[in-house]
Amino acid sequence: MKHSPSPARTWLGNLGDFVRGLLWDAVTAVAAWSPTRKALVIAGVAAFLAVTLFVDVPSVATLRAWAKAAGTGFIVLFFLGYVLITQFPIPRTLLTLASGVLFGPWLGVIIALGATTVSAALSLAIVRGLLGDWIRPRLTHPAVDGINRRLRQRGWLALASLRMIAAVPFSVLNYAAALTSIPLGMFTLATFLGSAPGTVATVLLGDTLTGEAEPVVIVITVALAIVGVLGLVVDSRLPVKPAR
Repeated sequence: MKHSPSPARTWLGNLGDFVRGLLWDAVTAVAAWSPTRKALVIAGVAAFLAVTLFVDVPSVATLRAWAKAAGTGFIVLFFLGYVLITQFPIPRTLLTLASGVLFGPWLGVIIALGATTVSAALSLAIVRGLLGDWIRPRLTHPAVDGINRRLRQRGWLALASLRMIAAVPFSVLNYAAALTSIPLGMFTLATFLGSAPGTVATVLLGDTLTGEAEPVVIVITVALAIVGVLGLVVDSRLPVKPAR
């Protein structure tokens, strides 16, 4: 007698397939790079390692002291830079980590989460207002179909849950969502809620690198990771709209 898989196992399997698909697509895309592009990336990594090993880089505590001395102007500049850089398909993890290193836990969270939300809303507005016809045929990444399918089936909850999956590129999700009918306000709220657990946890991790963080920070980081997982579970339990 055959037993049908439980809903939880089915959902976990589908989520695993989705994430594996994203990772495989990324590997395939890198493999298809031209020799010149591969050489440039290797040279960049080698240069970074050389700087790390042989150049006297300021300590994390020194960087925070410098950021504090730079004042409000640097905070505004960092915020705007965060928003600008994340308009492009560039991982925001380092910027989020830097927020914790430079500004501490509380201000760092405000800057990183605020810039993330503003960046996403700006991307949606730009793509819809200026680049929709241009970018639509260029969103040929296989993961985009999976993202669009989840958005059609679950709406803003899908967006919030996708924000919690690190393998889903921040900018690609912005572009894909811009080509759907999700309202700007709902998109912005879902981005804020879905990005909060991972963003706060990463900022707190950056804060611990200074050696000044308290043990409670570790507890908060773990708790936020659990919140993120619970969010995915809740999303999986809710009814799914039939695909059109």
